[in-house]
Amino acid sequence: MSLRDRIEKSSGYRWYALGLLTLVFTSSHVDRQIMGMLLQPIKMELGATDTQMGFLVGLTFALFYATLGMPIAMFADRSNRRNIITGALVIWSGMTALCGYAANFVQLALARIGVGIGEAGSTPPSHSLIADLFPKETRGTAMGIFALGVNFGLLIAYLGGGLLSEMWGWRATFIAVGLPGLIIAVWFYFTVSEPLRGSSELVKPQIGGVAPTFKEVWRYIWKVKALRHTCAGAALAGFTGYGFVLWMPTFLQRSYDLSPSETGYTLALMSGIVGGIGTFVAGKLVDVLAVRDERWCAWVVAAGKACYVPFLVVFFMMDDLKWALIVYIVPAFFGGFYLAPTFALIQGLVDVRMRAVASSITLFILNIIGMGFGPQLVGIVSDLFAPEYGDESLRMALLVLGVVNFWCAWHYYLAGKYLHHAPVVNTGVTGQPA
Repeated sequence: MSLRDRIEKSSGYRWYALGLLTLVFTSSHVDRQIMGMLLQPIKMELGATDTQMGFLVGLTFALFYATLGMPIAMFADRSNRRNIITGALVIWSGMTALCGYAANFVQLALARIGVGIGEAGSTPPSHSLIADLFPKETRGTAMGIFALGVNFGLLIAYLGGGLLSEMWGWRATFIAVGLPGLIIAVWFYFTVSEPLRGSSELVKPQIGGVAPTFKEVWRYIWKVKALRHTCAGAALAGFTGYGFVLWMPTFLQRSYDLSPSETGYTLALMSGIVGGIGTFVAGKLVDVLAVRDERWCAWVVAAGKACYVPFLVVFFMMDDLKWALIVYIVPAFFGGFYLAPTFALIQGLVDVRMRAVASSITLFILNIIGMGFGPQLVGIVSDLFAPEYGDESLRMALLVLGVVNFWCAWHYYLAGKYLHHAPVVNTGVTGQPA
């Protein structure tokens, strides 16, 4: 009996598979977010502006990551998802290491495009796998654990990025964080199997069958108001989230004169640990509250996003770092609150053969608007504010960004409002026909 067969027949196999998927997701976010810790030294060496650096961490990555995710997801709904995830992991890890060899801005941008191409093939198939491993009653918790990959990735990127860039420089840092992904790829390929589609649902698992076309999935998402508003809310959550994640290290270094390692420790504690707790709590809350009223699947996010905006405003208006960080505990906790509920909602409201594509469409909207324009807008607004605010222009740009969370909360409120009217699909999800 092979190692994979022995692991798959164990009682805890689905949790093992979830753990490895979370590790893969962590690797993607380490390689994606490490740029946030290295923006300042890269900018100084290459002589770039904030607008150029915003382009490097925003559209350069997001355009290819988001657009390629959809055709890869179409393939994933028709083929072996484990193999797709493995190949994607090899590509983005190798391209991250190549970033360390870039001789100029153009070469670095091309390497980051390569990272985006690799990461495009990971998350939608992962969502689909998790939905086949866990029933809807525990899917929110499972998605919450998977979403912790964002926080674990930030924790490693902030700590490792700060320490390694101080010791070895930004080039060696890219190489050091890229290579471990190749080891994870081998581990994942040889110990995780492809589950039957629909195996966690109250329907017969699908062995064959034809997956809907991309156009059909897109029309379905647009037609179902709960899905439409969830996608809009996720896009705005990503818009603010990526703006903060990728510019907060530079903000702390400019406004509070922190070293890279001090910045790493601070943000690892906030975004990695406090944020990780918030991400998991959101997924757990969805499973608990949805038993009483399924609208809480979306309203959990609406409440979290709306409530932490005043704390963000206070944080950016404070000059004392100690008290500012105490206030920032609340925004850090709620920063990733949308991840698990959003993933669970999307997977629960579509047919089993729409799952990877539906996830890719959501991620396309989230990342083009969020990752593509969030960091870019912060860089542009910071440059516009520079004549008046000087080194504090970035502070003011981030403050403006934080207010967008009210708009995000409104869409999640509407998603919950329309959830009762979502059509019933063969996934075991409750709801009244539209």
